[in-house]
Amino acid sequence: MRSRTFLLEIVMIAVAVAFLFPVYALVTLSLKSPDQISQTPLSLPNPPTGANFTEAWSAAALGPSLMNSTVITMASLVALIALGSFAAYFLARTATRLGYGLYILFLLGIVLPFQLGMIPLYELVSDLGLIGTHVGMIIFYTGVQMPFTIFLYTGFIRALPREYASAAQIDGASHLTAFTKVVFPLLRPITGTVLILNAVFIWNDFFTPLLYLGGSGFETVPVSVFAFVGQYVSDYGLVFAGLVLGALPIVVVFLVLQKYVIKGFSSGLKG
Repeated sequence: MRSRTFLLEIVMIAVAVAFLFPVYALVTLSLKSPDQISQTPLSLPNPPTGANFTEAWSAAALGPSLMNSTVITMASLVALIALGSFAAYFLARTATRLGYGLYILFLLGIVLPFQLGMIPLYELVSDLGLIGTHVGMIIFYTGVQMPFTIFLYTGFIRALPREYASAAQIDGASHLTAFTKVVFPLLRPITGTVLILNAVFIWNDFFTPLLYLGGSGFETVPVSVFAFVGQYVSDYGLVFAGLVLGALPIVVVFLVLQKYVIKGFSSGLKG
């Protein structure tokens, strides 16, 4: 038994090393000068330099890109949480054919890839005059991620006892008041899961911002880093510094909210 446990620990350590090595290489190369990269690319930087980050920040115009990504991500998350949680509450507490049919329709939105609707969606956003705007991207991400958000919230709400909301309604509260004052505070674990999973998708998405925001001056971080990498492809220190700066905000958010991810997602599956 001990030998089996020891073997499993070795396998886990090997898997951890395999996942952490790219991160190590990314951070190490971003802290090295060109001479160090050419001589000892994978050794620890000696001495480390922060010049790559300063130059990458200005050369890639990451300041405006980070602001654009933050505005689009935060606004999309607010819309997803507000609309998705309330819609899921209706679907989870309604035992009608309409409610069941709507739930199945949202599930189909998870199964079908959103690329199937890229051309008509682009035409629709273009006709509305929202190409190259934050509003167009927020509407797009809210619609694309709504089925997954409702799926998670519905499963979690179904696992909650109905008595919480019923007690509030007996005391005179409306359905909206019962949801906002009683039910929604109980959704904190799944809200953390919804937040981090949607934030990672929206923040890291490259193709959609390239299509909708390319050349508008409102490019997000992935698009700006892509253009920066193409311009400085021979200077790996600057390239990796730009990648670290672009990924750092969402990594911090994930580390803060990671405890909610597995708990909330397993609750969604259970429901």
